[in-house]
Amino acid sequence: MNFLVSPLMACDRELSIIIASIGLIFLGFLTALSTHRADHIVRTSWAMGLLLALLLLHFKVPKPDGIWGVLLAPLFNIKTITILAIFLATHVSLVNVPFTHYDLFHRDWTNADMISHFLGGMTIWLMITEVLNGLAGEGLIPRERVILYSFVIFYAIAVGWEIAEKFSETEISFIHETLANKFRDIIMDTLGALVGLWMVRKKAYPYSLED
Repeated sequence: MNFLVSPLMACDRELSIIIASIGLIFLGFLTALSTHRADHIVRTSWAMGLLLALLLLHFKVPKPDGIWGVLLAPLFNIKTITILAIFLATHVSLVNVPFTHYDLFHRDWTNADMISHFLGGMTIWLMITEVLNGLAGEGLIPRERVILYSFVIFYAIAVGWEIAEKFSETEISFIHETLANKFRDIIMDTLGALVGLWMVRKKAYPYSLED
């Protein structure tokens, strides 16, 4: 954790949110250990490891130049990482509320997945569009097509995820959703993406979307 000491002393807002998110995920990890819930041990470990790796990457590894810098831009943007951290912390906490036996995602309040789809949709769209925005800056795609392309890719991922979930129902017992539920999930994904569009256009956060 030494690589976080200097940044923490700067009292950076985004870094504080990321650290708080990791802390919340860690509480979920402790909960999973106490309840012997193997799937949540893996889930929380993966989420903590990813966020810590992204912090290390952001503070210790220079952003690559050229096309690789464009493709990896979301991984070097502390503001984008912050939004990802909020999504991950919220999602794992819904799957198992820390220090309880409540699974709001799969058992006790199955509509809680709408929250994850909203935040996940926002996060995925922002990351896709950040890459496309960089590609437009390099002259590799038309600037005026960034939003169009972003939603085409976004819906390919969103619909692909729902199809993959449907096919996995025979292998994973707790996944069983109706067609109406699938449409609701995509609607929540879309609402999240639209909030992301508002964020970059009106607030220039987590990056500025140039026209």
